[in-house]
Amino acid sequence: MATYLDFESKIKQLDDDITSAKIKNDTEAVKILQKELEKEVSKTYKNLSDYQKLQLARHPDRPYALDYVRALLKDYYEIHGDRAFRDDPAIVCFVGFIGDEKVVVIGEQKGRGTRYKLKRNFGMPNPEGYRKALRVAKMAEKFKLPILFLVDTPGAFPGIGAEERGQSEAIARNLLELSRLNTPSISVVIGEGGSGGALAVGVADRLAMMRYSVFSVISPEGCAAILWNDPSKQEQATKAMKITAEDLKELDLIDDIIDEPIMGAHRDKSAAAEALGNYFLNEIKKLKSLSDEERMKLRYERLTKVGSYNENKK
Repeated sequence: MATYLDFESKIKQLDDDITSAKIKNDTEAVKILQKELEKEVSKTYKNLSDYQKLQLARHPDRPYALDYVRALLKDYYEIHGDRAFRDDPAIVCFVGFIGDEKVVVIGEQKGRGTRYKLKRNFGMPNPEGYRKALRVAKMAEKFKLPILFLVDTPGAFPGIGAEERGQSEAIARNLLELSRLNTPSISVVIGEGGSGGALAVGVADRLAMMRYSVFSVISPEGCAAILWNDPSKQEQATKAMKITAEDLKELDLIDDIIDEPIMGAHRDKSAAAEALGNYFLNEIKKLKSLSDEERMKLRYERLTKVGSYNENKK
């Protein structure tokens, strides 16, 4: 059963009307309602606010990392553990084939349903998760395998145990090591990219976002609580923070935007997975055409220009 967001109320009503018309076998009414639905969908999704895009990024039915792994990878198997403390279920690592390309996929997994949300810690990795990701990335470098990072987290887990085991060091270590990892890598924000928890698996030769994903230094709720002492001003904060794919592309903070179905990846998961897979294979082909020196130079230039600005002097 589809889950509708607040701004999709008219779409829900039309869907219900179409279902009712089909039950009554009223084909003429179905045709009329289908046309009305197409118009309403086009109207609604061509005028989405930043906050509505945030709602889509957090949609409970949105495909998570494991959904993309199952849709894209063939002959895959999972790699566990950081070889130091434990296996963190909030980070998943796989080796398999996308098309004919043997790859390593490292993703953040939120979990669906109460049981699995708890198991995956709501997609908030502990330090051992980031150390597992780095261990597997180093393995990919050793065997010259391209890497696909799938970013989807509210942020790194802020618990006492995580801090005791060196959360900030684990994130900083990943930023350093992944920036100089000598194998082609692509990072894609598939849902919610939150703060350092996303950056720790977001350093790559290419950084892309699904169209309805978000990437931010803090959650809009957290931003509103700090700036206005009022978490309810999250919609205002979302707009001010410029966290959508279009905003970040315009600011030159990401390389590409991957299109997804007009009503969101959750409405057609196979089409979303196909778009992501095609993007990955096309970009990997371009990266493989470069020498190691050329690729590393371009990565260095891309990373060091983040946050740069030009001051116009009159």
